[in-house]
Amino acid sequence: MEIRDLYDVNKNLTGKTFVKGEPIPKGYYYLIVAIILENSNGEFLIQKRVLRKGGRWALTAGHPKSGENSFEGLCEEVSEELGIDISKDNPELIETWINNDQIFDIYYLKKDINLEDITIQKEEVDGVRYATLEQINEMNSKGEFHENHFILFSKCMEKLGR
Repeated sequence: MEIRDLYDVNKNLTGKTFVKGEPIPKGYYYLIVAIILENSNGEFLIQKRVLRKGGRWALTAGHPKSGENSFEGLCEEVSEELGIDISKDNPELIETWINNDQIFDIYYLKKDINLEDITIQKEEVDGVRYATLEQINEMNSKGEFHENHFILFSKCMEKLGR
């Protein structure tokens, strides 16, 4: 049973929580964190979700647990799903986007990560790879990239002037 914090529209904690899977009360939001990891070759680290999670390519993303702030939740997700510690790398918060009852915090980090150093969480991730901007656009046009993750990626690329 995962307990998550509820926020108001301004991303302020409300002191209320909910259990994952329960409906979100009207006027409240829950937080999702995502990161765009780019290497020095201009390629982006993406992950393929396991089939029961949609089986499509996506950014590394997840939900902070109750009591975790956005950055802590992000570091926890990257550590759990990829086995990588980014806590000292200072990823930049690029965009906060509200969609329905969700608040997305989208981070960006330029870091060379060797694929052999990644330990995937097999319950969540089926594989990882690097892809160029063009390859991600093509994957999206074929329905191979998670729709919301592509929106997050596109918003970040726009902020970065790409």
